[in-house]
Amino acid sequence: MKILIIEDEPSLNKSMVEYLSAQQYVCETVGNYSDALEKIELYQYDCIILDLMLPGGNGLKLLQYAKELGKEDGIIIISARNELDDKITGLQLGADDYLTKPFHLSELSVRIAAIIRRKNIHGNNIVKFEEVDIDIQGKTVKVNAQSITLTRKEYDLLLYLVINKNRVLSKNAIAEHLWGDNMDIADSYDFIYAHVKNLRKKLLQAGAKDYIQSIYGMGYKLSIE
Repeated sequence: MKILIIEDEPSLNKSMVEYLSAQQYVCETVGNYSDALEKIELYQYDCIILDLMLPGGNGLKLLQYAKELGKEDGIIIISARNELDDKITGLQLGADDYLTKPFHLSELSVRIAAIIRRKNIHGNNIVKFEEVDIDIQGKTVKVNAQSITLTRKEYDLLLYLVINKNRVLSKNAIAEHLWGDNMDIADSYDFIYAHVKNLRKKLLQAGAKDYIQSIYGMGYKLSIE
């Protein structure tokens, strides 16, 4: 799951990255309005953490612009100002939640998880695809009710494929999802090939059918025959 953190306070930015990375989120960060605008225009995220007071502009304008673009990213507003008008305006513009600083990072994590579940998997804790069950809270996978062991990247890849089932995902999109700003390590896409190969092998060994298709010159797709 990929998160964009838009926060200009270095210490809070760093704290959120460290905490959420430990929760197995891929985090990207920006600290000003113009950089945030570029990220929102170019990429898609599972959730955006948006500060209202930014160098160069107001976070509410970013929120409004994201919605005008038709973005479906979950958005949590964070602000030091506990003003009712800001909260109401943000929610009216399409924000999913609102946190007033200071807040506990554990609360932020819970709210992110709730938004992602609601948007991508309709609020269910268990994502089902044929004989495969993915426990979002426990970050575990079962095939025919038997647990299988996946690495973090294999788990993220499987969930990404399942959420986007029957859609062709480019290697570039997969690389961005798994590595975020560090996607250059997947430069030749050898890493993606290795993760897909290992994931497919583990699923087959556990008794699942071979749902992962390689689409020549394009990427991969999870589909039912």
